[in-house]
Amino acid sequence: MPVRLRKFIGAIALLALVMVWALLAMALAQSALTDINGFVATLYYIVAGLGWVLPAMPIIAWMSRPAKAKA
Repeated sequence: MPVRLRKFIGAIALLALVMVWALLAMALAQSALTDINGFVATLYYIVAGLGWVLPAMPIIAWMSRPAKAKA
């Protein structure tokens, strides 16, 4: 697969990941975390805000692989 196509597919996948992650984090915050103290809420928002990075790492690694040399 050409690098350019792989980067395009990866960019679309990253956008989808971030959108779904944000919607799930907001839904959880509104449903389960409405009556908690500020410290726990702060921890949740830090984890939820940075948590999408772990699932994004394999996508970025896949995008940045060099193209296979043709024989």
